[in-house]
Amino acid sequence: MEEKLKQQRANCIKVVMFGPESTGKTTLAKQLARHYNSVWVPEYAREYLQKKWNDKRETCSQEDLLPIAIGQMKIENESAQKTDTVLFCDTDLLETKVYSEEYYSGECDPLLDKYAVKNNYDLYLLTYIDTPWEADDLRDRPELRQEMFDAFEKALKQYNRPYIVLKGSKAERLKKAVKHIDYLLNNKS
Repeated sequence: MEEKLKQQRANCIKVVMFGPESTGKTTLAKQLARHYNSVWVPEYAREYLQKKWNDKRETCSQEDLLPIAIGQMKIENESAQKTDTVLFCDTDLLETKVYSEEYYSGECDPLLDKYAVKNNYDLYLLTYIDTPWEADDLRDRPELRQEMFDAFEKALKQYNRPYIVLKGSKAERLKKAVKHIDYLLNNKS
């Protein structure tokens, strides 16, 4: 099982969209992949949980988090082999870990915890809550957006992850992200 959570070697820079629900992560991942003519990794949890909701009208449980993490790493590892420039990840295991701890009284599966901390990325784009909330079948807690943002930023600081906060319009966010990604690409060793 551990092997399924392990990040495989890749010859690309990895950038993660990170932050609370409904803050523009997927939109930004797609924009950046288009801008760099590269690859983006969708959030596996959305597909997994939407199917669960459609089939049984059940929401996420703590037992879902390890299968979600395994699915996420599978598509990330496959996608990383399709580019040698930059890979845009709509999420990562650290984000799943934060959700686990926030939703389940500070608890996180030990394997998820281990690989959330162990897997490495070159840059995290922490999306701020200044975008309109868009409800759907899976999103909840619109009233706790600031608390969730704070939890995500705390995790980035705690694990010493390189990150920038993105605020403002889609264009402003994209411009700031491109500036930082260009710097990474120009200094890639």
